[in-house]
Amino acid sequence: MTLRETEFQELVDFYDHIRVPLSGMEREKRQGEYRYYGAQGVIDHIDDYLFDGEYVLIAEDGANLVTRNEPIAQIVRGQFWVNNHAHIVKAKDGVSTNNFINCLINSKNISGYVTGAAQPKLSQKNLKVIKFDVPAYDVQVRIDDLISKYDDLIENNKRRIALLEESARQLYKEWFVRFRFPGHEHVKIVDGVPEGWKKETANKVIEILSGGTPKTSVADYWDGDIGFFTPKDATNTVYVSNTEKTITKLGLAKCASKLYPKNTLFITARGTVGKLNLAQQPMAMNQSCYALVGKDSINQFYLYFAMQAGIQQVKSRAVGAVFDAIIKDTFKVIPFVIPPKTLIEEFTDFVEPTLKQIDTLIVSVQRLVQARDILLPKLMNGEIVV
Repeated sequence: MTLRETEFQELVDFYDHIRVPLSGMEREKRQGEYRYYGAQGVIDHIDDYLFDGEYVLIAEDGANLVTRNEPIAQIVRGQFWVNNHAHIVKAKDGVSTNNFINCLINSKNISGYVTGAAQPKLSQKNLKVIKFDVPAYDVQVRIDDLISKYDDLIENNKRRIALLEESARQLYKEWFVRFRFPGHEHVKIVDGVPEGWKKETANKVIEILSGGTPKTSVADYWDGDIGFFTPKDATNTVYVSNTEKTITKLGLAKCASKLYPKNTLFITARGTVGKLNLAQQPMAMNQSCYALVGKDSINQFYLYFAMQAGIQQVKSRAVGAVFDAIIKDTFKVIPFVIPPKTLIEEFTDFVEPTLKQIDTLIVSVQRLVQARDILLPKLMNGEIVV
């Protein structure tokens, strides 16, 4: 297979001039059905759109440009809005395809084109001149067709994950926010909650546990088989499964973190603040997070949804930034509703199978991504001919 060195700008047309950033306050006044994209995906829904069709969005800034924990490019279809944190491109007709462009960006080491230490940035100027070794258009189409089969399976599983999590979240809201739980018709509301329920703050019902980092200068502490959770690893789904860094057993022994078991709830306290994830496997964590464990009748599944709802209540009442950082005293202002133990158990009986399905689907996605990512470079460099 013949490859030709090509600058990125020869393969695509840019549409960055159309994008328009909106502040959080502006978006709050314009809530609607259209997706509002930032650097790494949908961050809101508003009442209008700027783009209609199929495009490739490429992160312009953010830590993920360096960590590459998630793809930095994604294909977006339909009607949507984009802020100024993502480049918008479309493959030139007869030169390339959007799917191939998406694969090209996500498979390429572009670290030499990313600037900024505190805030990594991929400028349009630098993106345009990245050089790629590109096969002929007909070969691109065949690669596109093969890889898209993997991508379709991955996206289908991700959609299932999102739907399953949303169904569990809506059940929590129905029972514990709207108070339409089984038998609610026969329970009086007293002081804003059903009779027999308690209104507390999060610090009263959870253990708040800390982490720590082993010395980075000691090689024997790092690159082991123990996941090491930091705010950079936080995901937009219920579980976190992979971490950028890992530590050894010796590293664990030499830091302030315990090995937290599966289903420990992590909350990010600095950096990306207030993100919540259940650990999909035992992990340690650094000092920029807390590990949360429910007390008494509060199990980890109920805790996850209750903390999500509590943090959202704080955000909805706040003006401007909510938390610059989370400290232990922050948990004194996060509201937490405690229903009867039997109702928590009934809720858990409903949501635990759902979360187990999500767990299984995440593993399936990981295996598909791994298989695709092993295959993709071999297709791109001509080692495997299609």
